Amino acid sequence: MAVGIIEVEILKPCTDKREYRRIVLRNSLEVLLISDPDTDKVAASMNVCVGSFSDPEGLEGLAHFLEHMLFYASEKYPLEDSYSKYITEHGGSTNAFTSSEHTNYYFDVNTDCFEEALDRFAQFFIKPLMSPDATMREIKAVDSENQKNLLSDAWRMNQLQRHLCAEAHPYHKFSTGSWDTLEVRPKARGLDTRCELIKFYEANYSANLMQLVVYGKESLDKIQSLVESKFQEIQNTNRSCFSFPGQPCTPEHLQVLVKAVPIKQGHKLRIIWPITPSIHYYKEGPCRYLGHLIGHEGEGSLFFILKKLGWATGLSAGEGDWTCGFSFFKVVIDLTDAGHEHMEEIVGLLFKYILLLQQSGVKKWIFDEISAICETVFHYQDKIPPIDYVVNVASNMKLYPPKDWLVASSLPSNFNPDTIQMVLNELTMNNVRIFWETKKFEGHTDMVEPWYGTAYSVIKLTGSMIQKWIDTAPNGCLHLPAPNVFIPTDLSLKDVQRKDKYPVLLRKSSYSRLWYKPDTMFFTPKAYIKIDFNCPYASHSPEAEVLTDIFTQLLMDYLNEYAYDAQVAGLHYTINSTDTGFQVIVLGYNHKMRILLETVVQKIAEFKVKPDRFSVIKEGVTKEYENFKFQQPYQQALYYCSIILEDHSWPLNEKLEVLPHLEADDLAKLSPVMLSKAFLECYIAGNFDPNEAESVIKHIEDIFFKCPQPVCKHLSPSEHLATRIIKLERGVSYFYPVEGLNQSDENSALVHYIQVHQDDLVLNVKLQLFALIAKQPAFHQLRSVEQLGYITVLMQRNDSGIRGVQFIIQSTIKDPREVDLRVEVFLKVFEGKLHEMTYDEFKSNVNALIDMKLERHKNLREESSFYWREIVDGTLKFDRKESEVAALKQLTQRELIDFFNEYIKMGAPRKKTLSVQVYGGSHSDGYELAKSEPVEPQAVRIDDIFSFRRSRPLYGSFKGGLGHMKL
Repeated sequence: MAVGIIEVEILKPCTDKREYRRIVLRNSLEVLLISDPDTDKVAASMNVCVGSFSDPEGLEGLAHFLEHMLFYASEKYPLEDSYSKYITEHGGSTNAFTSSEHTNYYFDVNTDCFEEALDRFAQFFIKPLMSPDATMREIKAVDSENQKNLLSDAWRMNQLQRHLCAEAHPYHKFSTGSWDTLEVRPKARGLDTRCELIKFYEANYSANLMQLVVYGKESLDKIQSLVESKFQEIQNTNRSCFSFPGQPCTPEHLQVLVKAVPIKQGHKLRIIWPITPSIHYYKEGPCRYLGHLIGHEGEGSLFFILKKLGWATGLSAGEGDWTCGFSFFKVVIDLTDAGHEHMEEIVGLLFKYILLLQQSGVKKWIFDEISAICETVFHYQDKIPPIDYVVNVASNMKLYPPKDWLVASSLPSNFNPDTIQMVLNELTMNNVRIFWETKKFEGHTDMVEPWYGTAYSVIKLTGSMIQKWIDTAPNGCLHLPAPNVFIPTDLSLKDVQRKDKYPVLLRKSSYSRLWYKPDTMFFTPKAYIKIDFNCPYASHSPEAEVLTDIFTQLLMDYLNEYAYDAQVAGLHYTINSTDTGFQVIVLGYNHKMRILLETVVQKIAEFKVKPDRFSVIKEGVTKEYENFKFQQPYQQALYYCSIILEDHSWPLNEKLEVLPHLEADDLAKLSPVMLSKAFLECYIAGNFDPNEAESVIKHIEDIFFKCPQPVCKHLSPSEHLATRIIKLERGVSYFYPVEGLNQSDENSALVHYIQVHQDDLVLNVKLQLFALIAKQPAFHQLRSVEQLGYITVLMQRNDSGIRGVQFIIQSTIKDPREVDLRVEVFLKVFEGKLHEMTYDEFKSNVNALIDMKLERHKNLREESSFYWREIVDGTLKFDRKESEVAALKQLTQRELIDFFNEYIKMGAPRKKTLSVQVYGGSHSDGYELAKSEPVEPQAVRIDDIFSFRRSRPLYGSFKGGLGHMKL
């Protein structure tokens, strides 16, 4: 391979102003340099062409374990965890992932710290230390990560598909690793895991197997000079890339029906075919074409028929689990209870649709439509954070020629019916694998997958059996989709005279309020509209809240066939319930946005309950609520924390209690009552001019409030709802012990929440600075050193403008009460470190936080979410970032320490703490103790959440009706 700058024209979006350069270092490391003078963050990603497929026999998870180990320390930077500490303290983040054939390491950081961050990062691949002590601790971290996955259906079913493949193929392997595979088994064979780890690193981590992307603010020449000085020391041992030709499935693994028992309620059908990897034909897009048609949801589609029959609630189709050597085409169908009883006919209908595609032939107009949509998406794509961008591009570099590194396979442009036909011909009865998942198979299986313990059985199918399913399938009117009318053709930018930096209140009436923000930053033909329906009757009881949830899902259900084409064409919408009613969001290309929005609004105004669809949606909502008990324990802890803090919220168990008794007639009665009183909070941003924005809202007002028989009446000032938050008492530690909802999950969890203040610029920045400084030390001490659990996070919390900080830790090692004590010990130790901090370190953290605040929004959705938060909380501080930066510049080190001493440290006079303790299956004794033993002074055990909520005062809301007065 040539060395130096390799001239190549890299295809990039027409809106992309960044500069790109491909270089190859003398050690054969291939690099893409990206210069973006407008960026607020710099980033890098190193893709190494070594993954779990390369794990040595009997050392499952070694590649993943190595990924963990490289973060610890290097010869040049021997202080443990100093890399992550440096990145975090300079406004950045860092992570990595291991896939079958690749391991990817990445970070971002504030622009003025790039050189040192890059140097520290490069040492991963030059001279990492991998100390014996760190090795043992990180095996425990890998094991904790695996423990987290053991009861996840996604991980379990993925491994089952791998398990039912040829043992000689690396796809068959268990990839994550565990204490058993990395410590117990190797030791039994006389192996030293650390020695094996070093051997694996030296044998596989060669510069010629790496691809680096570096995203900087400087010129390409400066970035190149930086990269050359940092990365050419990486050793090149001229290793060849791992490859294992051939499909993982032998004939015995094909034409099978696998019945599997999942953890969660629900029924799922996965129909899978091994196919020729479409990466070899990425310009022709065979799987994109077939996935588009088989996964279509419009009239005449497979999903349309299944939905009409009441058999399915979701369907997706496309290529998955692919490498250059093998690939699978997957159709995944979420079944209703009725659908579960008709599995054979559903598979038969799928094969009927495949037969329809065979008979119809490959259509050029459909390919051209897909190609046109893809081209618009590519050329008008939103900017994403540099850290995500570098990962995407680095992952493409080994797979595609340099000119297509940014495009990858997202731009099918060569119409080749033979290639599409070739893959279609592989979707046959002889080649199929069917995985059928439901709890109903419990007790009716005869095998167990070894790594996750999934119960399953295998039935061998024959062509005649599947043919029978096809013959008995209903004669639904399957046909190809009609041309897509939502493809945008006007991508011009509006010449808006207003250049408002922040949202302005454009229009206000007794029915609605319209906030408007013109696009002054992104200059794309896109818009964002949010209509928030504040309806007091939507959440006045658990029944009303459940029915409102079903109401929003029914609306989406009714609109699906019509709006599916819009979503395909890049115009997205959603309707979801909120604490105070429901909201409609539409975003994407503005050209045909109004047509979609007006249809959605009309559907709401004319809402009628269809009893058959009500039953299907109710069934789905029931399963969704029931499956909450299978959520990770830390997610359960966060839920309890919210239920304790939010004054007006209904618990899941009460909603689950009323759900079975609710019928279509209940919603038919509630929906007109719910809509009878409403106020619309509206936000329109992007490529809309002010007059257009106003006319949209006037039209909506006309439909709901001003027609001869209005659907809604306006809210009186006293009826406006606001979410209010419980005020904890100073100097008191509250704790809520509760059993995990799934006692077969051994993980326990803690949310240790410190409530600090109601939104205030000066207190905000003190809290944010504390969180920034403490984040990495907390992770290092509680996760890396003490090994409490893989999930260990310190983060800020904001409940409707009430600010605080929370430690979130999930553990099998210690019960939540013991973890809580470790958090307090950490704060005690951290107190000393805060006092020892030099002025330079303090200023460095302040500057890092300022840089983070001044970081501009990447796209319209991100900007709109930021401003909407101000509107929905009622704080309306649209200039929040600038104001907080001004406050930060005035902040002294003494003030930060005083803040810590007053609100955060152990025994702080104004400290308000709530510990939510979820006890998993392995800590049931600890739960009994926590419930029964005497409570220490200044501690309060919460035995009943709602008695507690009623006993506490509330913070005032910033949202005081139309005038937004502070209560």
